[in-house]
Amino acid sequence: MRILVLGAGAWGTALAISAAPRHAVSLWARDAQQAAALAAQRENTLYLPGIALPDALCVRGDPLAALAPLATAHDLVIIATPMAGLRGLLVALRGCKAPVAWLCKGFEAPVTQPWGLLGHEVQAEVAPDLMAGALSGPSFAQEVARGQPTALVAAAAHPALRQALVDAFHSPSLRVYANDDLVGVEVGGAVKNVLAIATGLCDGLGLGLNARAALITRGLAEMTRLGLALGARADTFMGLGGLGDLVLTATGDLSRNRRVGLLLAQGQTLQQAVASLGHVAEGVYCARTVVQRARHLGVQMPIAECVVGLLDGQLDARAAVAALMGRDPAPETA
Repeated sequence: MRILVLGAGAWGTALAISAAPRHAVSLWARDAQQAAALAAQRENTLYLPGIALPDALCVRGDPLAALAPLATAHDLVIIATPMAGLRGLLVALRGCKAPVAWLCKGFEAPVTQPWGLLGHEVQAEVAPDLMAGALSGPSFAQEVARGQPTALVAAAAHPALRQALVDAFHSPSLRVYANDDLVGVEVGGAVKNVLAIATGLCDGLGLGLNARAALITRGLAEMTRLGLALGARADTFMGLGGLGDLVLTATGDLSRNRRVGLLLAQGQTLQQAVASLGHVAEGVYCARTVVQRARHLGVQMPIAECVVGLLDGQLDARAAVAALMGRDPAPETA
């Protein structure tokens, strides 16, 4: 299979490394200088230092205008940019005949609507003719690149795309499960980043394991409520794209979003916390869009609301915790 990965950050590089021993994989970098450095050094020193690129992996730096014909020459295209880059690459891929899947997780900042859109909604606006979906689930790039056991979920309405993703990436170290609930998988991937900031805050304040468990569980309820309002299935949130991704991102030491919460609890400003990461923490950028969409739909998301208050400087760390604990009693299913 011929696979084109668009985006040479940590996750795109890791997935390209994972697939290269079995398929003809090309890794595209938007920056021609980065592409040249990757090709010469055979290592992504910025995002995955110490992990060699397979000899068979081709690195490309083609101009953006050439992407559609380049993509059509492949059997599968993977978009591996942050959420902010998805719209532009989908526009560049108009007319592409190959199936397309994105790795980014979140709600796009508002562009054509007063609220942010999920990936499949962006695609419906700018490239509706593409056969498209998402590859998601609990995964840290470093572990995938090293061949450590991982399970992902291939989400798409098209059976052919789900099967293409399984064929491309399923391996002895990487299991890929198919799911036709694209909305649910995308909502899970977006909301878990916001909840991970809250969990990092909880851990950073030393509130204990009871508090962490409560936060994750109630966060899952928020995620599910928003997903159902957008047309997802409830069972999706008990799978890899929901609970699985939430647990990993909220508790894993490699989680950038959790790290933001930990640093805020230590008294750092948001700017200091983000600058220290060196990578994008999607929860910082999509927390407001998650809450915007929830408000538009009339969905209550008190944890996400507190994260936004914290990020906007309206609440400090302990005030955010007090706001959550001070809410009126309610049935667990509410």
